[in-house]
Amino acid sequence: MASSRRFANYPGAQGAPAEALPYHHEDAHNPVMRGLSVLIASTIVTNSNYVARYLWENAGFGKVKHIPNLDKEVAVFQPAVIPLANDDEKAPGVEVEHFPIQPADLAGRYYSAADYHALYKSSAVTPLQVAETLFKLIRPPSKYANAWVLLDEDMLLEAARASTERWAAGKQRSILDGVPFGVKTDTEVKGYVTTVGLKVDERVEFFRYPENETIWPVVKLEEAGAIMMGKNNMHEIGMDTTGCNPATGTPTNWFNKEYYPGGSSSGAGSALGGGIIPIAVGTDAGGSVRVPACFNGVYGLKPSHHRTCTRNSSMCVVGPMAGTVADLTIAYRLMSQPNPSDPIQSLFAPSIPPSLSATTSRKIGIHPAWLNRSTPKVRSAFDKLVSHLTSTRGYEVVEISLPYLREGQWAHAATCLTEAVSDARARNPSNWLSLNNHANRILLSIGDQTPAQDFLAYNRLRKIIMSHLASLFQTHPGLVILTPTTPLAGWPKTSGDESYGFSDGDVTMQNMAYVYMANTSGCPAVTAPMGYVEPDQGEGKLPVGAMGMAEWGGEETCLAFAAEVERYLNEVYPGGRLRPSEWADVIELARREQGTKGGEED
Repeated sequence: MASSRRFANYPGAQGAPAEALPYHHEDAHNPVMRGLSVLIASTIVTNSNYVARYLWENAGFGKVKHIPNLDKEVAVFQPAVIPLANDDEKAPGVEVEHFPIQPADLAGRYYSAADYHALYKSSAVTPLQVAETLFKLIRPPSKYANAWVLLDEDMLLEAARASTERWAAGKQRSILDGVPFGVKTDTEVKGYVTTVGLKVDERVEFFRYPENETIWPVVKLEEAGAIMMGKNNMHEIGMDTTGCNPATGTPTNWFNKEYYPGGSSSGAGSALGGGIIPIAVGTDAGGSVRVPACFNGVYGLKPSHHRTCTRNSSMCVVGPMAGTVADLTIAYRLMSQPNPSDPIQSLFAPSIPPSLSATTSRKIGIHPAWLNRSTPKVRSAFDKLVSHLTSTRGYEVVEISLPYLREGQWAHAATCLTEAVSDARARNPSNWLSLNNHANRILLSIGDQTPAQDFLAYNRLRKIIMSHLASLFQTHPGLVILTPTTPLAGWPKTSGDESYGFSDGDVTMQNMAYVYMANTSGCPAVTAPMGYVEPDQGEGKLPVGAMGMAEWGGEETCLAFAAEVERYLNEVYPGGRLRPSEWADVIELARREQGTKGGEED
């Protein structure tokens, strides 16, 4: 039976034509450019529309408009499908008792908001003392500093003192009061310049003006008492999934330093994976929350389009990343509270957890041919998770097909590039390419070739994809479409790449093979670590993730599914969850600095 939920902008539930459903992947054979070649290619491509146009066509971006009967579809430029509230609905809370501390003997245990809450309640260490300890860890010469780009000691200490005073007076605001978090540097925070991962050049007007207002999701975390430690590093202008940034430095993947941390929310992924913070705010236009969360063994939620705030993008959303599902849930619930001054975001109904019982049918949708994009290591881990879910947790596999998977990815990538061109031109109109590294100058020059006819085609294809998904969700209420987060077990580093940056379009497209669908459609999707595999280089196993995508407004369904995967990792997976060898025990460090007794809180 289909859900009785009322929606605004819900696409007509219509399955795509049969000819749209077979999936046969073909690589585009985009040229790999690194080292001297990326410098030479940058010079040529930025000065030759002919070459840029050739690369645009070679990437497949011109093929979408040739889909039969595509011109009959109504283009969807913003995939904001909004669940509307019923009169009796109330948003779930974030009360302390609903988010208990994990067992002290749990393998690979990460600290959560509940740990910090118990620490402050015991008066063993104060929020100010934690902030002071952390500040030493996130600024140079600390090895953890490359995850951060902008720090304001006065601002964070002021917030920490205020939290300490509230705890002393017994007036703490929430479970997050005094809990540290980070914010990606493309996200607006009052007093900070939104550098989007670019090297700061104060001769350019863009870098001279800090923001006057803080974005709504960050406002809600701070209102709950959480302490923003600073701005997290990112892949320059969010233009790839590696996190390699020659301008501001590349954050460390603490599980294996010979692999990239993922992007574009690379600093957040690194800081979470290394134990520095329990929560971060990221953005996601093509997996930029989910890929680094996957590569760093943590959790990330890409919300429904415009769910936490309205952004000037048809792909990008603001979403939480966290070390545990509990913290991901807390952060999401706070970040998604209605903003009275946002006429779109404020329409969303409260996000209600799914009602599950012993007789509830729980379905996971799997597209068998699509899964073949995954490497054997990733596929093996995925199959073991699915076997567990179906054999012991009551899940039923529904075999599904999705339309135009290859063409849809071309449309997604070209749309992201085209929107990035618009942003770049706004940042520095007189010389719009000059602020970017050589790899991104190539990508932006390619994106600048997109004609209006093709851009219309991309958004007409979006309508077909959304209507097909609607038909699946209407037929199978509560369906979670399940894939690996990425087909790859990490992205290994190549010597010299961090000097100039690099471009490897085929690997980028493969890395985004699953994540792009949620951005194109506007659906929510969550990633959770499902296991670890042996690397091809370096020391330390690589985390691999599972991704669940739900119907519009189904963030709580995603979070409930992530909790299932977390339970599997903690209780079933051989050896349980892992922590990297250089994981930072922040609470123990704060205790030592204050001369207090170590150990866990009861």
